[in-house]
Amino acid sequence: MNPIRIDDPQDPRVAAYLDIRERDLAGRQGRFIAEGKVVLGMLLSSSRFEAESILVLENRLPGLADTLRMARSDVPVYVATGEIMDRIAGFHMHRGILAIGRKGAATSADALLATLPATALVVVLVGIANHDNMGSIFRNAAAFGVDAVLLDRTCCDPLYRKAIRVSVGAALKVPFASFPDAAAFTVMLDGQGYGQFALSPRGQTDIRDARHPGRLALYLGTEGEGLPPALLERLQTVRIGMAEGFDSLNVAAASAIALHHFSRR
Repeated sequence: MNPIRIDDPQDPRVAAYLDIRERDLAGRQGRFIAEGKVVLGMLLSSSRFEAESILVLENRLPGLADTLRMARSDVPVYVATGEIMDRIAGFHMHRGILAIGRKGAATSADALLATLPATALVVVLVGIANHDNMGSIFRNAAAFGVDAVLLDRTCCDPLYRKAIRVSVGAALKVPFASFPDAAAFTVMLDGQGYGQFALSPRGQTDIRDARHPGRLALYLGTEGEGLPPALLERLQTVRIGMAEGFDSLNVAAASAIALHHFSRR
């Protein structure tokens, strides 16, 4: 590893890192930002994604030696002072570790499903637009051994910088793919032998009484509105029992409870 010193925030070699808070909103042409030591390790060990470059605060470099050994020899490692790094990023970078990753070709939902085991547990997300919730759900999915996360077209990007950070890199570890139409997707899963449970505060069955099929798809919807009524009518609905007079959990917390219950790990 031969670190490359950056003394000018406008250096074209670090142009991909400029104003990352704003540019995440506009997209990065097939790239994404990985932030922090743990997430960088996840990126460098991923078989699905590749690191394009790494930008490190100079005083963090010694503690990253083992992590950086995981990088390919052709991945440039840029080093900057705190002042320069903050000017590049557009805000104070207290973690001091950034990397640019490449998304690569998107995997279709049916192609991903074809690779899963006979006892697969998958999470299906509909309308999850909050990046904190997205990241937390992926973190829970990794913790409880979920085989894949499937997202409808209205969900936010799991590779948004904040979503990856909140997931502690799980968005780079748990396989995921998108699908265009929820109704057609339920039909496809049914044809592949999946039991399909929709989590809802008004679910017909308490989650503790729900029978676990060999293959399970657990559906989660956005907070407030929840899953669309038409989708709830198609699926078996389950609820998490709560104290009388209160029936609302954050979707990320609800996912942790439900995945812990259904996990075979």
